[in-house]
Amino acid sequence: LWLVDVAAKTKTQLTPAQDSVKIAYGAGRFNADGTRIYYTSDLESEYLRLALMDLKTKSVKIITDKINWDVNELAMSPDRMKMIYMTNENGVSAMHLIDLKNLKEQSLPKLAVGLIGGVDWHANGQEIAFSYQTSQGPTDVYTIDVKKQKIERWTTSETGGINMSGLPAPKLIEWKSFDGLKITGFMYEPPAKFAGKRPVVIEIHGGPEAQSQPGFMGRYNYLLNELGITLIFPNIRGSTGFGKTFMKLDNGFKREDSYKDINALFDWIAAQPGLDADRIMVMGGSYGGHMSLAISTYYSDRIKCAMSFVGISNLVTFLENTSGYRRDLRRVEYGDERDEAMRAFMLKIAPTNNAEKIKKPLYIVQGANDPRVPVSEAVQMVETLKKIKTPVWYLCANDEGHGFAKKKNNDYYFATLVLFMKEHLLK
Repeated sequence: LWLVDVAAKTKTQLTPAQDSVKIAYGAGRFNADGTRIYYTSDLESEYLRLALMDLKTKSVKIITDKINWDVNELAMSPDRMKMIYMTNENGVSAMHLIDLKNLKEQSLPKLAVGLIGGVDWHANGQEIAFSYQTSQGPTDVYTIDVKKQKIERWTTSETGGINMSGLPAPKLIEWKSFDGLKITGFMYEPPAKFAGKRPVVIEIHGGPEAQSQPGFMGRYNYLLNELGITLIFPNIRGSTGFGKTFMKLDNGFKREDSYKDINALFDWIAAQPGLDADRIMVMGGSYGGHMSLAISTYYSDRIKCAMSFVGISNLVTFLENTSGYRRDLRRVEYGDERDEAMRAFMLKIAPTNNAEKIKKPLYIVQGANDPRVPVSEAVQMVETLKKIKTPVWYLCANDEGHGFAKKKNNDYYFATLVLFMKEHLLK
């Protein structure tokens, strides 16, 4: 963190350089008289914590030392006597209000499980505005009167006349992986009109430095309400939001451990009386697509089908062909393919080099102009599967990149996805 004197055009470093340890700092905010600053830091912690520094003595007080989650957003009241800060708690947004005179937390009305962002104060110092979405509706603008403890909704997004009140709320689930590590995710269940054990779709997020969070499901509600499918969104090792150590547990030679997290999820599904362990589909986009391909080679006997959207089929060819501006960044996560031992490991686990183990139908979707995961990743996988006579569907959009941006393409893709599920998952 640096302090800049705009008039004098000088700057002063406030936090010491850490050569051996990587520290994240952010969200610097002055207090009312400019003698202290509030900021976030993960110094000596797994999580980004809210801290207070005295600018004269450089002494630091950790405010959220009892909260083991990341603090990811701050908003100061106009008089800088109150602060709203947001935490990411198991993927769910939590809003906190503190009185900066005594650093004590004050009450706020309870919100349903969802995602909050864009927090800002009214000039009156009494109301805060924010965007908010839940499983029962897309993002809208709300306010909270902190004095009256009153929530008010300001906008109503277009939802095509659909009654949102009956859409299912997410359930936080957890299971232990092969090494005892706790893994969590969100599960959405179809309505009670569907009898018997329900088929399951597991969607794995990309990144892998990302996180599945309980927001609005959009057209995925069709899979729940019309097809009767249970949806599970896991946050396997490597996901953000669960501490620095957790995020690094899949790096380099540890890549296969993340595959094992999904295998442990299969065990959890098999133990649930309402879920059908014989009808499981894995899917994902980008790195999630790589996970789907990898799971198809490692655990083909535990799934009924899979789908990879702009997925990586071989980490070596991916690193050699992805855009140069991001190659070194990805090497930190996946490993350096120029290292002999790492290259051998990557080639050993590559889905394209283990395609003969894939016994279940696979759907591969790709954008022809993808600068991140080149179309060659999809083509080499499709060609390999065709040679060994494994059922494969392939959709390539010539006017798309890393994901589909055009509505007509998304509509077509979703329609074909439903057909694939009806043909290979639901039967």
